[in-house]
Amino acid sequence: MSSMHPIRREPHHVEVTGRRWISEHVFEITLTRPEGFSFRAGQSIRVRCMETERAYCLVSSPEDPFLALCILHLPQGKVSSYLAAIEPGSVIEFTGPHGDFAFIPSTREKVFVATGIGIVPFVSMVRSGVRDFMMVHGVSSPQELYYEDFFEKNGVKFVQCVPQASFQEGGKQSPFPGSVTDYLARELPRGEYDFYLSGDEAMVLDVYSVVDDLFLGSRVYSEIFFSRSMGQWQNRKPPVAAEGSGPTGRVR
Repeated sequence: MSSMHPIRREPHHVEVTGRRWISEHVFEITLTRPEGFSFRAGQSIRVRCMETERAYCLVSSPEDPFLALCILHLPQGKVSSYLAAIEPGSVIEFTGPHGDFAFIPSTREKVFVATGIGIVPFVSMVRSGVRDFMMVHGVSSPQELYYEDFFEKNGVKFVQCVPQASFQEGGKQSPFPGSVTDYLARELPRGEYDFYLSGDEAMVLDVYSVVDDLFLGSRVYSEIFFSRSMGQWQNRKPPVAAEGSGPTGRVR
């Protein structure tokens, strides 16, 4: 596996070129790409705003001539609120790339698992050419399945995991009325897989337990974006033993 791109210590200054809302609370923002800036699909940048820094995963492809972020707007969030209202032509600064959550080819079947906006690194991976995996996305309402069409258009099997009550309210039926953990435990055939997990801390830890119990010999790579104990979005690693390089990985 090739090494990750080195982190630039001095901030880049880039121009905001556009913004579009893809759900009620989530938007994509596009930026000019600094000359010589490179990254791997799954990595993030840290945007600085009024002495505050927040990490956002890049949703664009490493080959795109621009950079794009997908951001959950938190009303109490200083940086997300700033970016949700910023005008095109404004200049922002960031450092990066950061993180080591990246796709590692292997002969095992691949299962990508995300909750909420944790799906973002997988969009970048698909845009970079990654295929032949199952995408399992867990959300609290159908309106949060903002990348479903994108994955299906790229030939990826997309599994929706939404509480049945939410679909009944929206008048739509869910292929699987439960959590991503429930889906893996009840529906996924037993075997050895490469699991890539991205989302909230509780989901990541629950899936680790399911893999330990039901999918012996599998490898797990993970990135925690939301820690309920911290109450904020951030890139964190699960508090479990890890082996190997690259993303957090463990073999049983």
